[in-house]
Amino acid sequence: MIMNKDTAKKTAELLLQIKAIKLQPNDPFTWASGWKSPIYCDNRTTLSFPKIRNYLRENLANIIECEYGKPDVIAGVATGAIAIGVLVAQHLNIPFIYVRPEPKSHGRKNQIEGLLEKNKNVVVVEDLISTGKSSLNAVKALREEGANVKGMVAIFNYGFDVADENFAEANVNLTTLSDYNHLLEQSLDSSYITKDEMNTLKEWRENPSKWNQ
Repeated sequence: MIMNKDTAKKTAELLLQIKAIKLQPNDPFTWASGWKSPIYCDNRTTLSFPKIRNYLRENLANIIECEYGKPDVIAGVATGAIAIGVLVAQHLNIPFIYVRPEPKSHGRKNQIEGLLEKNKNVVVVEDLISTGKSSLNAVKALREEGANVKGMVAIFNYGFDVADENFAEANVNLTTLSDYNHLLEQSLDSSYITKDEMNTLKEWRENPSKWNQ
């Protein structure tokens, strides 16, 4: 689910402007998974642009307050969402924690960093949703520590069917500022891409693991 259409297109435009999202249908990227992709998204770039990071902070905070009221804690997913999660928590004036992909192998062997008391209402902040696997791994860790996870908010969602299935199976509500469909719409409106390139980008999303092999 997205916040609203205007916010989705505005967010997409900002991410394109600063090249946090790059579209290269004719010169694909290679993801860590080995997938060939005409799109690459690195939302950490937004941290270098104060006006844009403030826009994201305020709108993510608005989603949280509208959907869940004020939670007890904001949890960022390491590493990409730590900084934006801190900004959101600061905006709401509530505590912040973050969740590692797995427990540390030394020291206290924490997976969750920061103070998390039992039965606290937590909203998880993410920067990017692809399959949702790493995001939901964080939710699992929080629940195992006794947190009441109210939902998750994120900047951008690729909109893969497998992610929808994974979030539904985990019973986690997800709301994002923007998504792939609104990105394509805004990219065409702003002449970042042609209609032919838009068709290529649509084809990739239908079967990303097999595209351009």
